[in-house]
Formats: sequence, C-alpha cells, structure tokens
Amino acid sequence: MIFRSDVEAARTRIGSRVRTTPVLHTGGLWLKLEQFQHTGSFKARGAFNRILAAAEQGALPAVGVIAASGGNAGLAAAHAAREIGIPAEVYVPETAPEVKVARLRALGASVVQAGREYAEAYEAATKRVADTGALFCHAYDQPEICAGQGTVALELEEQTGGVDTVLVAVGGGGLMAGIAAALEGRSRVVAVEPRDCPSFHAALAAGQPVDAEVSGVAADSLGARRTGDIAFTVARRTGVRSLLVGDDDVVAARRALWEGYRIAIEHGTAAAYAALLTGAYRPSPGERVAVICCGANTDPADLTERH
Repeated sequence: MIFRSDVEAARTRIGSRVRTTPVLHTGGLWLKLEQFQHTGSFKARGAFNRILAAAEQGALPAVGVIAASGGNAGLAAAHAAREIGIPAEVYVPETAPEVKVARLRALGASVVQAGREYAEAYEAATKRVADTGALFCHAYDQPEICAGQGTVALELEEQTGGVDTVLVAVGGGGLMAGIAAALEGRSRVVAVEPRDCPSFHAALAAGQPVDAEVSGVAADSLGARRTGDIAFTVARRTGVRSLLVGDDDVVAARRALWEGYRIAIEHGTAAAYAALLTGAYRPSPGERVAVICCGANTDPADLTERH
C-alpha cells in the first residue's frame, strides 16, 4: 500500500538523479513527455527510489541488483545501478526488442534472456536472487518502485496547476499505482490497456489480480500477465477506471503522435492516447486531461508505415 506521502518521500530521496520532464499543452490536452526521462521511460524514477531506499536502510548488497523486465525496467535498474556504482544483472524474455537488449548491455548490465514472456524471465530472476542475495528490483510491484514512479504525477501537478483526469497505459500497474496514490482526492486516473494485454481489466472484473493471456503489438512493455497487488489495491481505493483499446488503435495513436507532434513513443505508451482518439474516453466540456507519454524505447523505422 502506498500513499501520497510515500511519493513525496520518494521525490525527496531521488532528488536531481532524475529529469524533470516537460509537458506539451495542445488543444486543451496536456502531454507529459516522460519519454525524455533517463533510459527513455518513467522507470528510472522507481529504480532510483528502490536502490536508494535500500542504501538508506543498510540493505544494499555489494553484489548489486537483479531485475526482470520486458526491457524498460531493466534499463532503469541498469542505469540507476551504474550511477550508484553497483553491478546489475537483468533478465529479459527472448522476445524483448533488440534495441532494448543492446541498450542494456551498453549500460554495463549483464543480460540473461529467459523464456518467451515476462513471467518466465521473472521466475529465472527470482531464483538468481535467492542464490546470490542481490537486491531485487521488481518491474512494478514493490512499494518503493511504485512510489518512485508516482513522482511523475507531482511534477505534472506543478506544471499544469492540476488536471481533472490523467490517462495512463498499464502493464503491471506500477506507474498507475504511483500516479493514483499521488493524485488521490485531486484527479481521477484512467488506466488504458490493449485488448490483448488486459491484466488490469481482468483483475477488476475478477475482484482480484488474476492471470491473463497477453499478446499483441504492445506485449513487450505491457505484457505482464498479472496486475501487481499494490496496483490493484491502490486502484480499488482510489477508483481507477479501466479502458481497453485495439492493437490497430494503438498503432494509429503512435503514428498520430509522430505525425502531429514528432513525438516518438513505443506502442505500449500509445495506448493511453488511443483512448482519446477512438472515443473510448470522451472528456467533458472544459475537462482538463493529461496523457502520460511514458516510454520511447522503440524502433523508429516503422513510425510512418501504414498498417
């Protein structure tokens, strides 16, 4: 369980180790350009908070950190570990995009590819943690990770003067949990997923986190089979709403952001914007809406392709 106070504490702890990313105001809509964060996604916020909190508690082992990731969480852990001066070992699925794997190695991480899905990479990583005693940096379901991700909402609030609604793409739910905790009682949060990666939607329907089949164009970043316990608890407490969009909608939204604003983001990130383009979310007159553009670790070669 996390609250706004945890997010505020994370912001103080992280300090200047992360970038304050810009916002773009266009047509009554704010785009929070978090793709400009270190390593190309919001994940650096949580990774720094997790590692620095462990250091404060005297619980940061010399052997370093281990992460399991579709790519972005691993990049963040590798970057944070390098900046702090400790080793990082990252487990990714065999399906992880080569652009992410190459960047992990460039950051100095030891990379292990295991299984076809995130869940298999996670299992291998947790076994390695048990064997080595390394600090595990979960991709989305640790309090320090979620609170760190939520610092993006504190920035957004200051930069906009406050918004009514925040649309955010959801995989395991760490970013959504952090934002919802930070903005509880201030703004509503709407979670958006592709229909082929419906873990959070399935959890709400079942009344608890459950396994869901994941596939499709955004599975590399939104492909967690099961929503995190923290994300589910915070979402239920704060009333997060869930929406689904199609893969074609995601592709079209990603292309529209490129063609309209020269914003290059990955498919998973585009899900949040797709909710607006398709009318899955229809703002009320005068409603102040923000979309979190949360990651850009993508191959730009297909940005202008028609599908």
